Amino acid sequence: MSGAGVLNAAALASIEADLAATDELLEKGYPGDDGRRQPIHTAYVPADRFTPELPAAWGAAALAKAGGVSGLATLAEKLGLSQPGELAELVAAKLEREPIEDLRLDFEDGYGDPGDDIEDAAVIKAAQLVTQAVADGTAPPFIGIRFKCFEAPTRARGLRTLDLFVSTLARAGELPAGLVLTLPKVTTIAQVKAMVFVCEQLEAAHGLPAGRLRFEVQMETPQLILAADGTVPSAALIHAGKGRVSSLHYGTYDYSASLGIAAAYQSMEHPAADYAKNVMQVAIAGTGVHMSDGSTNILPLGDAEQVEAAWALHARLVRRHLERGIYQGWDLHENQLATRYLATYAFYREGFAAAALRLRNYVHRIESAIMDEPATAKALANFIRRGLICGALTAEEITSQAEISLTTLEAIALARATQTEDSNA
Repeated sequence: MSGAGVLNAAALASIEADLAATDELLEKGYPGDDGRRQPIHTAYVPADRFTPELPAAWGAAALAKAGGVSGLATLAEKLGLSQPGELAELVAAKLEREPIEDLRLDFEDGYGDPGDDIEDAAVIKAAQLVTQAVADGTAPPFIGIRFKCFEAPTRARGLRTLDLFVSTLARAGELPAGLVLTLPKVTTIAQVKAMVFVCEQLEAAHGLPAGRLRFEVQMETPQLILAADGTVPSAALIHAGKGRVSSLHYGTYDYSASLGIAAAYQSMEHPAADYAKNVMQVAIAGTGVHMSDGSTNILPLGDAEQVEAAWALHARLVRRHLERGIYQGWDLHENQLATRYLATYAFYREGFAAAALRLRNYVHRIESAIMDEPATAKALANFIRRGLICGALTAEEITSQAEISLTTLEAIALARATQTEDSNA
């Protein structure tokens, strides 16, 4: 019996032709993680309250509210987090070094409608202050604005705010590397396409490189989960965005209200919220687009009992979305920074030893009771890499316990190599 196969060159060519469109879709529509940093949170402030000193002021206030390093350790203990002293030291250092990772100056719900003249002046001032903060080194790694949505009543105002902000930044020099633009209350793909057009016009007007302006889509309406024709716009809009959609953000309260959920039950953990976020999570898979959970409006304010209850809720919600593979959320108040970082750092530190051991065994081909495949190794590396970027883990811990270089960690996390330098050591 001959060992030759039956598929000849003509058959292969026919299959190649049939799958050419699939190949193009996978290459362009699902390029995977591009390696850019994802902030662990977005802090939200009314635009007219921003100053270059605000991030440092938030960090100092958060640390003081928690009671310094010892207070952070006590809070970590009350939250049931392991290694409270170690966590407290790391979080205190974070609050001093980089208290806010992503800051959104809000010209939408948190700002209101003071009239065109007042908003125009506020937008120009905000852009000038952002430019100053970037030049002074006081700006967070990511910073930008949320302007009013593209629904008919607010469309012209939202476009004018966006235009003034970007134009003022561009005239001052190079745009901030971490510039973020947030398009809220999106209901249709047409609104995303309109935003793409606006970005193209602004780039052309200011001599910016094509594709320089990207934007977040804030998912606050049920029409993005299920459209009138039965399709799922939250998936389609990513591809309609022509590579400009950087992230999808869940809007807790607008979305909940649009479904008729009573105010007392509007929450990031409501079953309706989980359903929406599950759809969003599937929509972004493989696209390189990030995703963020929403916020809680139960703030750590009031008497000691109220503050501790709010901290406990916030920490639990942060841990909840991290466990579900959503690595970012929104914070509305400086007092939420303590639990944002405590809960996030605990998540990475508690899971680090097991992840490092499994990754070490995978890279060095050490036999163990768990046989991890490349996809799982990628997830392990991504977990460790995220912990490193936010400050929960140190480079020394990673290279020591996982016995790999940071270059290899990056290669596995981003699927940039099938063989690593460490596996050949």
